[in-house]
Amino acid sequence: MNHRRVSQRRRLAPLLAGLTAGALVLSGCSSDPLADQYREGSNKGFIAGDGSVTEIALADRGEAIEFSGVTETGDTVTSADTQGEVLVVNFWYASCAPCRAEASDLQSINAQFENEGASFLGVNVRDQAPNAIAFNETYSVTYPSVLDVDTGAMQLAFSGSIPPNAVPTTLVLDTEGRVAARILGQVTSPSVLETLIRDTIAETGTTE
Repeated sequence: MNHRRVSQRRRLAPLLAGLTAGALVLSGCSSDPLADQYREGSNKGFIAGDGSVTEIALADRGEAIEFSGVTETGDTVTSADTQGEVLVVNFWYASCAPCRAEASDLQSINAQFENEGASFLGVNVRDQAPNAIAFNETYSVTYPSVLDVDTGAMQLAFSGSIPPNAVPTTLVLDTEGRVAARILGQVTSPSVLETLIRDTIAETGTTE
């Protein structure tokens, strides 16, 4: 019996070692920011997120995110444009299935908060203007998106705070431009994002 157990352990050892190595590889992939994926030239469709929500307490938020980019219509947008209001930033690209699935919900929430203290900005990580514009027309998206495929500047701007390491990823920035919340992966529950936005808007005037 003892010899049998020893034999079984010997047979299982390589398998367990392989599983451990695989887990380390997966862990490494999940921690890579979009900027790394962009620079590696990865042809993967997307790094799947699970829709998990992370909220950051006021006292724990980092520095304000500063960014600048050009949208699909050729307009320049900067972090200063939305200073003093909540900004929802969604990382996406047209052929990403979860991005297509959440597009209508994001547009609906965008319309709901228009002139109510929050605005939306997309960051397209793969497409050129024609594809981004076609996507907007298909899903009736009215908020702009920065085209980030050529420079990765937007991805780099956000990677120092909470890396948006899956596409799609949605970040909620507070009125000071700091990351207040993140949804990693597809927004499957619009009410959750609505709550995150409302809570962040309600922080106005709150001291740390």
